[in-house]
Amino acid sequence: MQIAHPYLLFLGDVPDSLAAKTAQGIVDWRPEWCLGQTRLNGCAADTGLPDMSIREGAGQGARTMIIGSVNAGGTLPEHWVDSIIEALEAGLDVASGLHIKLSSIPAVKEAAVRNGRALYDVRHNTETFATGRGTKRSGKRILAVGTDCSVGKKYTALAMDKAMRARGFKSSFSATGQTGVFISGRGVALDAVIADFISGAAEWISPATEEDYWQVIEGQGSLFHPSFAGVTLGLLHGAQPDAFIVCHEPTRTTMRGVDTPLPPIEDVIDMTIRCGRLTNPDIRCIGIAVNTAALEEHEARTYLQDLGREHDLPATDPVRFGMEPIVDKVVAAFGAP
Repeated sequence: MQIAHPYLLFLGDVPDSLAAKTAQGIVDWRPEWCLGQTRLNGCAADTGLPDMSIREGAGQGARTMIIGSVNAGGTLPEHWVDSIIEALEAGLDVASGLHIKLSSIPAVKEAAVRNGRALYDVRHNTETFATGRGTKRSGKRILAVGTDCSVGKKYTALAMDKAMRARGFKSSFSATGQTGVFISGRGVALDAVIADFISGAAEWISPATEEDYWQVIEGQGSLFHPSFAGVTLGLLHGAQPDAFIVCHEPTRTTMRGVDTPLPPIEDVIDMTIRCGRLTNPDIRCIGIAVNTAALEEHEARTYLQDLGREHDLPATDPVRFGMEPIVDKVVAAFGAP
């Protein structure tokens, strides 16, 4: 799937920044591919890119409009369809990470054919996956897990891969969600895989490698989230991680989108080890990654120091303070590259 850039990022009229995490992730990790953003009235998200209309974006050289916002059901709001058609008529391809296929909307499909434009649905793929086998495979793997959804698992995995390569490790990032696929150009959106094949798909994206090669795997959902735990468990079994990093957002009291209380980090560590031992008896936690964006710097550093002491693990904010403490833990636990 070769999606042409520069990108014009469509944010729609989403109510908060988290709902535009696809667009923000692309901006943060592929800024050179991004030209601008286009928003509908009432949009509360802002990637920091220049605002422009679809026509302006096309005139300035954009080649693909990315649907950069998501929702719990992966649906496409009906009032966004006109903007998608406008982009196709302006000469842009359109790419989406939603569950619904763009080509399943008759008006969108007709406009794409009429204008000779391409539609890309990165959440869907043509690969046929086997069921998971659980057989031990060579190489090393790190999985990002979460106390909740949308707490920074993708950013943690990307930052960890980058930090490990900077330290001389052989490493790569394995995408398991639509934004990660946009960023890396390869991967599987696991929440669109039929349930029986989730663990098999996770095995497919993190295959056997040389023993000293590390695959850093993007996490999904949370084992404690009543909506998404099924995907999380299948990913955990298929990823067969040697190590995992717990990702956390410290200001939440309930899980996103539901009234379920946020689990303690210790419970997440214990549950991940107990469930993960099914496919890797040696699984261990190597650190805690915290999104401290809502905290002042001094408060964030104090919080991380206290958290690290409490769990006897390195704790850091991947974006704010980097992943060096957790890379050090990898060296201590598994050896230097």
